Amino acid sequence: MRSKITRRDALIGAGAAGLALSLPPIGAADVRMHRIPSSGEALPPVGLGTSRVFNSVSGENQRAALVEVLEALFAGGTLVDTSPMYGNSETHLGELLPLAAGNETMFCATKVWTEGRESGVRQMQESMDKMGVDRIDLMQVHNLLDWEVHLESMLAMQAEGKFRYLGITTSNPRQFADFERVMQAADWDFVQLNYSLGEREAEQRLLPLAQERGMAVMVNRPFVRGALFRSAGGKDLPPVAAELGCDSPAQLFLKWILGHPAVTCVIPATTKVKHMVDNLGAALGPLPDAAQREAIAAWI
Repeated sequence: MRSKITRRDALIGAGAAGLALSLPPIGAADVRMHRIPSSGEALPPVGLGTSRVFNSVSGENQRAALVEVLEALFAGGTLVDTSPMYGNSETHLGELLPLAAGNETMFCATKVWTEGRESGVRQMQESMDKMGVDRIDLMQVHNLLDWEVHLESMLAMQAEGKFRYLGITTSNPRQFADFERVMQAADWDFVQLNYSLGEREAEQRLLPLAQERGMAVMVNRPFVRGALFRSAGGKDLPPVAAELGCDSPAQLFLKWILGHPAVTCVIPATTKVKHMVDNLGAALGPLPDAAQREAIAAWI
């Protein structure tokens, strides 16, 4: 069993390796697991997004830092989400994953982002090759692009054992009306969308629909690219933070999201191991009830 210290002590006093080891291993009783509705499979609720952070990797120091981020993730989570849209992110993941302890636990999610059947099949196979995996846990249609064509290919590749789950994504409320129609048109395992204290539009129709149709919800843009931290400024944490075991604004923001009953997991992106450890703190302890979520929203 790995030794356990508090997240606060880890963030203040430990090196990168100690940060990863300060978290409980996957499956420990205090890591709160969520369930994928279509299968019942348990999934840690905090993962790692790669947009804007894994696409450009230069120099050994940056490579080492990202390996440490991955190792911290795998000490308390499993899900890594990427896309061909994110430049060289898939390639860099393929290079760095073998160096990261715990990589065998990874829940691998990526996307198809092109038009046309042949182009889509080729891109999905290239994603597997770039990341060095023979199976992708979750293949998603990025921003609904040519989704009907890709769905046929994804179903065929799923039948061949190349994918476990299928999904669709968006990160733009202007696309929500189309997204709703596509959610109703097929039995997706996952939907990925933007939802946070700064972008609450998904509450209106998409989150209730996901619950109704038994679809897992993966949340992107949880901090609205840092805007929520700027809103919090230097304010002290509210009393509800202690009730929820939160040490930081990031944990409050993530627990607010995860407190919605439709949400399965959230994927903040980071290049810093201390932020990865901090984010994973949202996978520990209780989630807010409706009144506590309102208190968090009022604090911002």
